Amino acid sequence: MKPRYAERRARVSGWLKSEGIAAALFEDAEGRRDPAIRYLCGQPGDALLVIAASGESRLVAWDVNMAAAMAEIEGVRAFGDFERVPERALAAMLAELGVPAGSKVELPSSFAYTRYVRFVGVLDGYDLQCREEGIDACVSSLRLIKDAEELALYRRAAALTDELVERLEAAVRSGEAKTELDVALLIERESRASGCEGTGFETLAAGPSRSFGIHAFPPFGSGPFAAEGMSILDFGLKLEGYTTDVTMTFLRGQLGAERERMVSLVLEAREAALAMIAPGVKTREVARKVDEVFARAGLAMPHALGHGVGLEAHEAPAIRSRADNEDVFAVGQVVALEPGLYHPELGGVRYEDDLIITAGGCEILTHSRIVRL
Repeated sequence: MKPRYAERRARVSGWLKSEGIAAALFEDAEGRRDPAIRYLCGQPGDALLVIAASGESRLVAWDVNMAAAMAEIEGVRAFGDFERVPERALAAMLAELGVPAGSKVELPSSFAYTRYVRFVGVLDGYDLQCREEGIDACVSSLRLIKDAEELALYRRAAALTDELVERLEAAVRSGEAKTELDVALLIERESRASGCEGTGFETLAAGPSRSFGIHAFPPFGSGPFAAEGMSILDFGLKLEGYTTDVTMTFLRGQLGAERERMVSLVLEAREAALAMIAPGVKTREVARKVDEVFARAGLAMPHALGHGVGLEAHEAPAIRSRADNEDVFAVGQVVALEPGLYHPELGGVRYEDDLIITAGGCEILTHSRIVRL
């Protein structure tokens, strides 16, 4: 059994004990995805996980064959044994773990009220808790700082992403990839050929006529890519559950003064942000610095400067200038930095790379680029 999973569950058990809670439920199901289960035991999804303050845990898996192959945990049960009813499965696991009636049991904060009521009806002997700053916040704080194994994995994922960045530039330059569809399918094929699980999120490939959108809709089509003007390509590779997140911009032809100004400002904003990033710095202050760069030119970035990455493409910390953002850069965080500008007629430009926050500032993991054709 991999010690990292047991250690993570032990930290959750310690938190439960400190909160006077006997057990906590994690759920990953269609419409209710939660990568916390993979983080805590290795199971990729479609399961219930119950962790007790005593230190014991149980996994209830929809696919027990997959759980046998991938989960690292002391007890696995089949969801079918409980007629695939999660509240019945939870009741059975609490009994198996020896959690006495009357104990506090923490449910995910994402629970809808109607589901909470249904659980209370079946588990009326327990004090069911459902709090915004409950068990989800506990695990989120653990996932915020990557451990040595996670950082090593990210360096591998970044190297594969960089190889694909080179491959994509070559494919566009040679004419192998002429359409959004060509680019998106090349990423899908190469991601799996390199040993990744696939892409970390749906690839966004927007040719010049669609790059005005922060996230083009649909994410890619059959239209031309990297034609005259500015094209945006946003993608990530998923390796052992963890995703990278990079954005390339392709420029072709005579852009004109206004497009060139947009490109120059995005490059300036990126350098200003990188110069400020360090442990202890509030992410809000870095985002405000970038806002100032754009504001001096009479422009504004319509999205956050960045975000954490991990088992999800968007995790803590938030890198945004909102007044209520109190997140701080800390050693061991992996973040994506993505300054960008967009114009309804001229199109958009974005430049995104992944970084590890280090004691001396940051280590640039991926090497995306703005490509001039």
